[in-house]
Amino acid sequence: LVGIIVIAFILLSLAPGDVVDILAADGSIQDAATAAAMRAKFGLDQPLPMQALNYVIGVFQFNFGYSPIHSLPVSDLIVSRLPATFLLMASSILLSVIVGVVIGLYAALNVRTWKDFLGSVFAILFFAAPSFWVGLMLMVVFSIKLELLPVSGMVSMRINATWFSQALDIARHLILPTCALGLFYAAIYARVMRAAVLQVSKLDFVETARAKGVPEGAIAFRHILRNAVLPVITLIGLQTGNVMAGAVVIEQVFSWPGIGTLLFDAVLDRNLPVVMGVLILSS
Repeated sequence: LVGIIVIAFILLSLAPGDVVDILAADGSIQDAATAAAMRAKFGLDQPLPMQALNYVIGVFQFNFGYSPIHSLPVSDLIVSRLPATFLLMASSILLSVIVGVVIGLYAALNVRTWKDFLGSVFAILFFAAPSFWVGLMLMVVFSIKLELLPVSGMVSMRINATWFSQALDIARHLILPTCALGLFYAAIYARVMRAAVLQVSKLDFVETARAKGVPEGAIAFRHILRNAVLPVITLIGLQTGNVMAGAVVIEQVFSWPGIGTLLFDAVLDRNLPVVMGVLILSS
């Protein structure tokens, strides 16, 4: 983690310009003296190795810096955006697991049939298609053509709305981003689940249960599914960080007010403390 922090800090700092230049371009800073004073305030006038060292020391003191653009500590900014990102991540993981496990199990139980073929087509299509493209296509179909779901954002502008209507509104806004982010991982889980089910189906305890006259439905759900789902559970843990990385793109597509939108704006504004704070969190 220390290596990631140091290398990322140095690489980002080597990019031309800084947050003071952005503020000067926006007219927030009018003269060179004010710009120099602000650079001194945030330590931007120090040598790069000293800046990196001070930043690492601050991180271990749970001080992730200060955002001049927002006039807030970086930790407060990240905490304010975390609920939206975690909501999108949780719903995407839940959708991907349910869809992937169901399709993988169904395909394996009907191996070498048209049902298995459709499952393979689903997995190949959504594994190959970029998530942002899937999001745009879902937006075109369900928001623009059919007008069933909102285009972007997390909530609609409503006055005196009850908590139930607010929750329902958030859920409607959540559907398209969840599908765009979750279908990619559902394709992965479907292929893994199919392979695991085919492998477990050949084991001795399954043949023994079948020889004893246990119904096929009970064999599939009580014996095969419980053992075949273990690789999927392992993948969920390994890919949680990847889901957060994918959420950065999806949040931009749907204007979802989470960590991804915060990171994208921080990159455009050369707001190095915010970029580093999000990077440390995802790492």
